[in-house]
Amino acid sequence: MTDARTRLEELRRVAAEGGGADRTARHRQQGKLVARERLQALFDPGSFVEIDAFVTHRVSTFGLGERRIPGDGVVTGWGEIDGRPACAFAQDATVFGGALGEAHAEKIVKLQEIARKAGVPVLGLNDSGGARIQEGVMSLGGYGEVFFRNVLLSGVVPQVSLILGPCAGGAVYSPAITDFVIMARGQGQMFITGPDVIRAVTHEEVSAEALGGADAHAATSGVSHFTADSDRDAIALARRLFGYLPLNNLEEPPGAPTVEPTRPATEELARIVPPAADTPYDVHGVIDRVLDPGSLLEVQPAYAANLVIGLARLAGHPVGVVANQPSVLAGCLDIAASEKGARFVRFCDAFNLPLVTFVDVPGFLPGTAQEYGGIIRHGAKLLYAFAEATVPKLTVILRKAYGGAYDVMCSKHLGGDLNLAWPTAEIAVMGADGAVNILFRRELEGTPEGERAALRERLVGDYRAEFLNPFLAAERGYIDEVVDPPATRSRLLAGLRILVTKREDRPARKHGNIPL
Repeated sequence: MTDARTRLEELRRVAAEGGGADRTARHRQQGKLVARERLQALFDPGSFVEIDAFVTHRVSTFGLGERRIPGDGVVTGWGEIDGRPACAFAQDATVFGGALGEAHAEKIVKLQEIARKAGVPVLGLNDSGGARIQEGVMSLGGYGEVFFRNVLLSGVVPQVSLILGPCAGGAVYSPAITDFVIMARGQGQMFITGPDVIRAVTHEEVSAEALGGADAHAATSGVSHFTADSDRDAIALARRLFGYLPLNNLEEPPGAPTVEPTRPATEELARIVPPAADTPYDVHGVIDRVLDPGSLLEVQPAYAANLVIGLARLAGHPVGVVANQPSVLAGCLDIAASEKGARFVRFCDAFNLPLVTFVDVPGFLPGTAQEYGGIIRHGAKLLYAFAEATVPKLTVILRKAYGGAYDVMCSKHLGGDLNLAWPTAEIAVMGADGAVNILFRRELEGTPEGERAALRERLVGDYRAEFLNPFLAAERGYIDEVVDPPATRSRLLAGLRILVTKREDRPARKHGNIPL
């Protein structure tokens, strides 16, 4: 018994040391926490339970000799975040650079299976050089097993990836499949091929940070959803995100105490949106005065900023927010915004998060770049996502809702449950100037130049009075109520309360065919 206990204590000591004191010191010099420290920061104090601490790589691994380090470069287990259970793994860059081998992968797969059976989220703290070259196809097979479980768990339990170090080659695909990616600026990097390969093949000169750093993926590629300044900031962000999410697709998201907007803030709503359709404003001002103040956790804020998406609360109930942003590209929908919105809508639908949509959209962004880039196909993704969603769908038209974009932004025709409009709303095929140019082109061309401006002004005014208002849509039942701005919150809350038990009957099918 004494020998067994001695061996157990020795194994625990070696496992806790990771790759050794020297490697740990170099790791910390980079401003990083080691794997177990990261998990301790993620979970509530004392709640983390580690499994497979003594698993080691296969003895036959080429080039590693007899070095057998317990844990094989990844720490796995479960714990609690604000008292709610979750599974997590943290790759240990001090052991073989965090590279994934067969045993390493088996540990992650086991954890994913536990999460699947228990119905709890999985958080991956990634810090790895990629596939372990010495293990060859076994390493690649390990990645495939992890990817397969990522797909099985998609839409079943939330999956969150934190990129706290390098993530290269095939390693990037597991985070890409998960629901949210959080990157630490200056230390997290993601790329399929690194700068050296790019230089050799295409002769392009690019640094690792410019190629795959947090800012590049936050603003340019859209791969990352959140950017943090350090390990601890990324982990704190993951904990905050966790607070909006249910444990699985069969549960409701967790509630929180209601935070009411102040009366002056509510009354300011009527002044935030300018009456002129072409005057920009920041839609965040509307969101913060209609939903619980300060509750918006914006997703991908630096990418496709013409569409705002995020998680927020309405009287303490988590909701997904989708809003056109008139201060960027006039709030037009384009390729990037359509994809950004579609994926978020589908996430909310998978995890029982009601959707609140704020509409101020002049249409889809025109231009050859958009048409050649496939705006038809990409715009259809957002349309498909809203139509497919069966969660409560609440829509408020603030100002413009023109053309096909009116339909796409969760209109009544796509299954919107409660569709409201402010009195300032303009619901029409197009704006007044464009409509007059088409409808009265010959009449304008036949009018003397000196009288043409006055005629145009009169025709535009007539069109605005006849069509650019919410009342025709309300007459048809496409708008359920025209509300004064200060009453928006109370109407949405009343809608959410009646719709929280909503159930949809849809045709039986294996799955739809979204236009990817």
